[in-house]
Amino acid sequence: MINSKHELIIKDIKSSINAGSFNAGDKIPSENQLAAKYDVSRQTVRKALGKLIDEGYLYAIHGSGTFVASRKDKKRHTKNIAVVSTFMSDYIFPRVIQGINQVLDENGYSILLKTTNNSRKGEAWCMEELLSKNIDGMIIEPSQSAISCQHQVLYDQMDAMGIPYVFIQGCYEAMMDRPFVMLDDVEGGKLITEHLISLGHKNIAGIFKADDTQGILRHKGYIKALQAAGIAYNPDLVIWYHTKDKTMKPMEGLIRILESGLSCHAVVCYNDEIAADVIKGLQNIGRSVPHDISVTGFDNSLLAHSKGITTIAHPQEELGKVAATTLLGLIDGTLPRKDAHILLEPKLIERKSCF
Repeated sequence: MINSKHELIIKDIKSSINAGSFNAGDKIPSENQLAAKYDVSRQTVRKALGKLIDEGYLYAIHGSGTFVASRKDKKRHTKNIAVVSTFMSDYIFPRVIQGINQVLDENGYSILLKTTNNSRKGEAWCMEELLSKNIDGMIIEPSQSAISCQHQVLYDQMDAMGIPYVFIQGCYEAMMDRPFVMLDDVEGGKLITEHLISLGHKNIAGIFKADDTQGILRHKGYIKALQAAGIAYNPDLVIWYHTKDKTMKPMEGLIRILESGLSCHAVVCYNDEIAADVIKGLQNIGRSVPHDISVTGFDNSLLAHSKGITTIAHPQEELGKVAATTLLGLIDGTLPRKDAHILLEPKLIERKSCF
């Protein structure tokens, strides 16, 4: 939240630098120009510029003006690592952060934690704020990673500043060359669908998230399993939803399938949260799980344990540990960036939601 005019000036100039509107060595508008633009006194402008100079964004040359500093010279080795997540819930992220924290703590690092609420604007805002601080690296769970990233310039800025970063959980398609640590979601989607096929199911519905990479990849694995078994892919059995639709659209789509007369006795769900909602929704319309319909999840969360959901184990703590270890390797130069592309192996967990 912006509480004063000088903070607004600071925010706007930082945003312009991070977005590439101002480059290193560029002269920024004069004190008089900034005072007129923001309708403030020159004293307020000086206060804002002084703060930006202290933070390493600008430098002043007496008699010439104020210029953009080279961020490559920004102080390093602060022992601070930023971690940006989509949500801070009790689903799977607490155990991911536990793994990250264990490795970083053992190596003398501290964590700065930010959440985006799976908003790309929120992600950009978090990154802009973090780039104003002295951090040695960043671990990022991208927001709506299946949608084109509109703030790639901030990642390019981190590259220019020499700040290593690692994507976890997903990665923007245009940045698959950047470091990442992810579960092999294609293999996971294939493994869970193969399990249903092994139980004798052929008409298998799928519910997948459209705005995150994981949903796209799990759907790809679902298709691979069907094709390997000689089962024709039927798009009418697939339900896509976005983050904002997750409480209604998955079950509404499944009801439409069931009411359409399509034969369907099994459902692959994007994750355990959706699977739990589907099981409850099916019970509400008089369908028994698993005797009428088998239901699978993904992630092996506490929900899967409590609801007895067949699922794919998500290596939560391991993923956090591997991400932190990878980032430290990038920071100290022992791990080449080209080798920082890591997929973790999924594992099937059988419970009572399938028959």
